This record gives sequence, C-alpha cells and structure tokens, in this order.
Amino acid sequence: MTKMTPSQFIAVLLCGALFGFGLAWSTMIRPEVVLSFLRFQDWGLMLVMGGAIAVTLPAYQWACKALARGPLLGVEFELRPSRLDRDTLLGAALFGIGWGLSGVCPGPAIAALGAGGWEIGVALLGILVGAGLQGLTARTNKA
Repeated sequence: MTKMTPSQFIAVLLCGALFGFGLAWSTMIRPEVVLSFLRFQDWGLMLVMGGAIAVTLPAYQWACKALARGPLLGVEFELRPSRLDRDTLLGAALFGIGWGLSGVCPGPAIAALGAGGWEIGVALLGILVGAGLQGLTARTNKA
C-alpha cells in the first residue's frame, strides 16, 4: 500500500463523508429499513440504488474518457484480477445471510456509528471478528 499525499487524504475524507451522509439521509443506516427492503415491503431503498446507478454510470463513462491519461490523485489505475471460485461464492453467501438476518451492511454500520447509532456497534464487532477469522483461515490455508 502506498502512502497518501495530503490532497489524496482530503479527497478520500471528503468522499467518505459524502458517502456516509448519503447513507444516513437515505435511511440505509437503519437495519429495520434495510430488512423491510429485503422483504420487498419497502421500495424506498430501490429508489436510492436506482438513483445511485443513474449518477454513477454516466460519471464512470465520463471518467474513463476524461481520465484516460490516469487518475487525478494517483500514478496509475490498478487492475485487480477477479475470480469466481468456491471461496468467493461461500463468502458471498455468508455475507448475504448475515445481511438478511441483521439488516446491517459494513458501510452503513460505520455511518450509523457516526450518526450516533451505538447499538450497531455490536453488529460491527461481529463483522470485524468474522473478517479476522477469515483472514486467519486464509493464511493457514496458504501455508
């Protein structure tokens, strides 16, 4: 991981704050709202996701053309290989089960803490424990 410059740090901080504000404003930080969406009882979050796609898709199309020379705050874009294997499918299934049971997703959980939703901290602690255990098992399997 490379060290961030002050301008990169400010850009990341502002983008994170904007993302967190959007999550809070759209009520995605409230597990009961997310669960009602997952049960097809409340379509409000579908509008949020649709709005996000409507803004992001043209922005990415523009950015790919406008930033053909490279990113604004970095040296080059990094390509990361993606694989659809057993670990990816198992991780996606576990994530979906946890999301469906609790209504808590990692990004909105962090935003909820910032909005004063301290009870979400229990779910966030579970997320951290699960990620830590996965990291330990991944290292053990590679050795």
